[in-house]
Amino acid sequence: MRYMKYEQINLEDYFQTGEGGTALSYNHKEGKTLAKLFTPGMAAETAEREFLVNKTVYEMGLPTPKPVRLVTDGTRYGAEYELILNKRSFTRIISEEPEQLEPLSVRFAQLAKQLHNTPADTTRLPAMKDLVHAQIVRYEGLPEDVREKALQYLGSIPDTTTCLHGDLHIGNIITDGNRTLWIDVGDFAYGAPEWDLCMLFYAAKFMNEQRADNIFHLTPDVLKKHWALFAKAYYGITTDAEIKEKEQALYPYFALKLLFVIGKLHNGLGVPSDAIIALVRRNLGM
Repeated sequence: MRYMKYEQINLEDYFQTGEGGTALSYNHKEGKTLAKLFTPGMAAETAEREFLVNKTVYEMGLPTPKPVRLVTDGTRYGAEYELILNKRSFTRIISEEPEQLEPLSVRFAQLAKQLHNTPADTTRLPAMKDLVHAQIVRYEGLPEDVREKALQYLGSIPDTTTCLHGDLHIGNIITDGNRTLWIDVGDFAYGAPEWDLCMLFYAAKFMNEQRADNIFHLTPDVLKKHWALFAKAYYGITTDAEIKEKEQALYPYFALKLLFVIGKLHNGLGVPSDAIIALVRRNLGM
């Protein structure tokens, strides 16, 4: 049930500037705000949850665009945010200036580590562990042996109260030349850093060429180099063998986070594909 006020907008006052898996973004023609509208059929509560999390992150003093208001075009629901003028994501910079790969990968690692050492407001933000648990429990089409193994591993994860981005990757950090800001913080939560690192690792190491170009404007080879540079800076290690050791600890987290993401997209209904189930089994050591 909706409990927050949405303001009607006229899309003739906006122009589309971006497209994601679940939403489209539109810049206002006056150049001060950006509207993000979820695809038709997605519940209004999705926009509300994301907007409230964005407000919490902003009010915690973390660098992120200011959330302005909840909006609707009459069919879709979303929110409007401060538009950062002359912004470029780190991935866009790297695609246009390849020599920036190493310094920006190292800088991104430093910022991620700083974020992961920041205490979260646990009264206003969810625990990632709880979010994943709830999604695994409610996912009707999940094979019971996979559910049992996932919940067993989930129970072994330590309770940690530091910040998580929720969708950590180098495309979700931008700069206007003066400020560096986190964006797409709708899944911001708290918990073990591995919840963030597992998706970053998997995207960087296993993404195909088309998705790498669509999402990051980079090639799979560049993403692999980015991960190696990031891992060495983030963990304070120097060798490929040490990176591989760190990667091994991320596979189970990736399996659990994948179940969370897939379950969320399908609202806990339907049966995951055979490929998804096989991937989860393999990463949970089944």
